Parts: sequence; C-alpha cells; structure tokens
Amino acid sequence: MQPTSLNDRVVLASFTTYADAQAAVDRLSDAKFPVERTSIVGRDLRLVELVTGRLNYGRAALGGAATGAWFGLLVGLFVAIFAATDTESWFALVLWGVVFGALAGLVFGLASYALTGGRRDFVSVSSLVAGQYDVMVDPAVLEDARRVVGLGGQPGAPYTPGNAPAGSYTAQDNAPAPPYTPPNTR
Repeated sequence: MQPTSLNDRVVLASFTTYADAQAAVDRLSDAKFPVERTSIVGRDLRLVELVTGRLNYGRAALGGAATGAWFGLLVGLFVAIFAATDTESWFALVLWGVVFGALAGLVFGLASYALTGGRRDFVSVSSLVAGQYDVMVDPAVLEDARRVVGLGGQPGAPYTPGNAPAGSYTAQDNAPAPPYTPPNTR
C-alpha cells in the first residue's frame, strides 16, 4: 500500500469548523481505519486580527517587563545549573536573572513603543482561519471511509452539515463506528 500525495486525495466530507472535521477523523480512528490515509485541509483561508486593547506606555512597560522576566528566568536557570555550588546561590542566580530580565524588558518595551511614534498603538492577536475544512482520503479507501463515517447518498459526494443525508455522521453522533475491514485485495 503506497501512500498517495495530497493532490491525489478526494473529499470525504466538508465541515464549517475544525472541531467537526477532527471529530470525523477521530471516528475513523476509533474504527481502526488507516487514518494515515486521511488529511484535514482548510480552504478559503483568511487572516483575522482581534484587537484586544489600546497600547500605551504603561502597557508597553508591563508587557516588556513580563517578556524580560521570562527570558531572565530562562537565563538564570541555565546559569544556576552550571555555576551554582549550593541551593542558596542557585535561588539567588535565578532570582537575579528574573529581576534583571524584567528591568531590561521594561526598558526595551518603553523604547520600542516610543520609537513607533503612535503608528500602531493597539494590541492584537492574529490567527489564520479557514472558511471550510475538508476531510480528504485516498481514493482506494473512500468507500470504506464513507461506510465507517456513515455517509449515505451518492458515492464520492461530499458531506456538508447543512444537507446531511439520513443516517450520516454529525459531530454529536456518539454511536460506535463499525469496525474497519480492509478491502479484499486478492
């Protein structure tokens, strides 16, 4: 059994959320289906930037100090592991690493905010979101996958949650999947 490339795979089902696509693959896995022959492909990608607040000198200083403290903790731990001779000096090295890291981060946070000149004075979180998630399988196992997932209708027709055929799989369906039986290859 030679694996096919992603370009050779066909759509088993399409979902509007990643969780539903993942649940379909999990159902295949629970039925001992060869999930290495499946893929989840996101389509219609878009970048979503969620603005979480206004950036000012206080927030820039606090964010810089927090980032610096984490970096200082890491450096302090490395130095303490190799240089400390007793427990007291070990804790002192770690603590000083956190303190100096926080101070350096605070200074860098303030300086970088001041240098922006107010051009991007907001805080945001970016994520890549797909409009649709396709569960794809190798053509040789398509019908077996359709049977395991419980998709009715025409063979090869993609499943979409809005027009699910009777008895088809939904994310809320907790019925045990039928066990996977490989096709007879004689």
